[in-house]
Amino acid sequence: MEGKEEDVKLGANKFSERQPIGTSAQTQDEGKDYKEPPPAPLFEPGELTSWSFYRAGIAEFIATFLFLYITILTVMGVVKSPSKCSTVGIQGIAWAFGGTIFALVYSTAGISGGHINPAVTFGLFLARKLSLTRAVFYIIMQTLGAIAGAAVVKGFEKSHNFELLGGGANSVNHGYTKGSGLGAEIVGTFVLVYTVFSATDAKRSARDSHVPILAPLPIGFAVFLVHLATIPITGTGINPARSLGAAIIYNKKHAWDDHWIFWVGPFIGAALAALYHVVVIRAIPFKSKS
Repeated sequence: MEGKEEDVKLGANKFSERQPIGTSAQTQDEGKDYKEPPPAPLFEPGELTSWSFYRAGIAEFIATFLFLYITILTVMGVVKSPSKCSTVGIQGIAWAFGGTIFALVYSTAGISGGHINPAVTFGLFLARKLSLTRAVFYIIMQTLGAIAGAAVVKGFEKSHNFELLGGGANSVNHGYTKGSGLGAEIVGTFVLVYTVFSATDAKRSARDSHVPILAPLPIGFAVFLVHLATIPITGTGINPARSLGAAIIYNKKHAWDDHWIFWVGPFIGAALAALYHVVVIRAIPFKSKS
């Protein structure tokens, strides 16, 4: 019994009674269990001989394929119905995009990082979180997966119906200018990529063990919120692979007229988010000087 009492005393005194909270907790943990990882090399030839590299690319392909399959089918269902009251509506489309991203990021994060979006890959590359070799490979696989996903939806809907319903392709809607569409894509992608950086920040993960587990939730929720805001403007791209896959399979003139917006906008938004995270939030350039 004495031994057990000693254990109890030890356990009671192991941690101090008052745990620091808020800013003081952050100050106490500053640099305690965390070291800034070195930036990823621009080129990493060794990756090309590693199976994990190709496995990650396949995971990106499958995830983007499933993403397009589920979301474009949802869009088709809403557009097809004569009465929007009998469908999930814009809110349902937004939930389909956000919920699918949540599930797929959760499923693939441990394999490829769960990018499922060339803009996310581009932003992480600019922040030196992955090599150019891997970034290019991911973007190619994401694009192929998106094309395959949209093609399967066209097969289900039949060619005539698919074209009649717009194919889920992005375009700037009537009443909005190209500038408005570009701005919506820049801001929407900034929200997404900024959330990705914040939710996957290695420093937060070192301090708070729950952060990496919960990361897919805020990322999916960011996608949901951006869709709610920008579906009326552009149908919401914020993912060049999603926009390209739908445009290639739909292949009508109006889908290509504004297509540049759905590459330029997301890439600018991703670059701004990377700059904000690296320079302002983490102040990495200033740390390296000191």
